[in-house]
Amino acid sequence: MDLRELRYFVVLAEELHFGKAALRLEIAQPPLSRAIARLERRLGVTLLERTSRKVTLTDAGAVLLSEGRAILSAVAAAERRTQQAARKRPRIVLAVKSGTGGGLLAKLLDAYRAEPGSVTVDLLLGEARQQQESLRDGRADVALLHLPFDSADGLDTETLHTEGQVAILPATHPLAGRPGIRVADVTALPDMPMARWPGPGGGYPEGPGAEVRNLTQLFQLIALGRTTAIMPASAAVDLRRDLAAVPVLDAAPVTTVIAWPPQSRHRAVADLIRVATRL
Repeated sequence: MDLRELRYFVVLAEELHFGKAALRLEIAQPPLSRAIARLERRLGVTLLERTSRKVTLTDAGAVLLSEGRAILSAVAAAERRTQQAARKRPRIVLAVKSGTGGGLLAKLLDAYRAEPGSVTVDLLLGEARQQQESLRDGRADVALLHLPFDSADGLDTETLHTEGQVAILPATHPLAGRPGIRVADVTALPDMPMARWPGPGGGYPEGPGAEVRNLTQLFQLIALGRTTAIMPASAAVDLRRDLAAVPVLDAAPVTTVIAWPPQSRHRAVADLIRVATRL
């Protein structure tokens, strides 16, 4: 299978629009159409249903999208890790969400730095769901994930800790002074619908809530009374003064894990994981 054709297909399957996919790939539409047609002929299946109004994936196309993403990520990871192996001064990359509770992260980095033979740890700060992608395509060696919000499918993990959740509200909101509330109390707020985070493909689920990608955006919109969110309790550490965190008594617990690709053989990654689980 031609990797270029596969990349063209993955981008088109994510956009479901030939014009947008061609723009993203920085090519003209006709070469993109020809590449997809060649791929379909080679595989002997129809990957996309095309009409004058829309493009949709067939069942075979959905399978190739999933497999294609994995293949392209594996190729990119192989390239990056081969280049990393040639470095004279080894280093590892830890992927975390921007705004991740600094207490655990600081303790982990300090404890690892004190280990004999420790190497430099670079932080890769990303938005929602980017940590899994960075592990799969080799941009990161290890990551902190929060289940069930993140997916650890296909990754090895060790559990670090489990915590409850809180609702983030404007400090002046009537619910802000309560010792505890329930999920229904938060979802029923008429003027502050729950914020929406992007899904695996980058698109947002349907709903009235504000579209957010990071905590800076989220907290600004909550302070303005436009939206709200239920989050791990650690997100409330060093919270802005114009916001309040209220325990949500019936929210599912959140588990923080340290995750890495199963094929990883990096000694420094193993040492960092060992230190994390010890903490």
